[in-house]
Amino acid sequence: MAKQPKRIQAWTGDRVTPLPVAEAVKLVKENAKAKFDESIEIAVNLGVDPRHADQQVRGVVTLPSGTGRDVRVAVFAKDAKADEAKAAGAEHVGAEDLYEKINGGFMDFDRVIATPDMMALVGRLGKVLGPRGLMPNPKVGTVTPNVAQAVKDAKGGAVEFRVEKAGIVHGGIGKASFTEGDIEANVRAFVDALNKAKPSGAKGTYVKRISLSSTMGPGFKIDPASLQA
Repeated sequence: MAKQPKRIQAWTGDRVTPLPVAEAVKLVKENAKAKFDESIEIAVNLGVDPRHADQQVRGVVTLPSGTGRDVRVAVFAKDAKADEAKAAGAEHVGAEDLYEKINGGFMDFDRVIATPDMMALVGRLGKVLGPRGLMPNPKVGTVTPNVAQAVKDAKGGAVEFRVEKAGIVHGGIGKASFTEGDIEANVRAFVDALNKAKPSGAKGTYVKRISLSSTMGPGFKIDPASLQA
């Protein structure tokens, strides 16, 4: 079992009772005291069983306050679409040449976007990109003819989410340097996107538990009811 950071071990307050979102955000910021700008992470336990096709949860949300991360984007496109991607700020743009680089081990990017006509080529990288969650998918807007907008979205705060086997969705929603208001806005946007992505097969309570934490700090539970306002 991994050893917990000292600040988590030292926390003696209540971490069991769900808190209003504003109070949870305040505590997370107060306990993010590392020498670097800690990431703020959210974990949401959903009332779904991902083993069933009608209980899959996947989507993308554009966080209103951004992510605080410098997202590196790779785009599979040709000709005019390649030029559009470069103009929008994509770090790596190409077709067969980009395929060869990635197939050879190059992974210096955080998001992969592709035009529809490139998916036959990109599909051959499934074993490389799939396990890392980087495979382009039209459901989350990373397979699109509008590559310029997709690049801008990726760099401007778009976050993909996907439910894991245990029914939990994790996501990075900002940095400790963000204001409390900015973090809260991102929390609300993330949970709202999950609610909109509720699958048809979900029964009973959908959003069961929500936890917010920083990279090195303790986690605090959020009362889902406080996000309905």
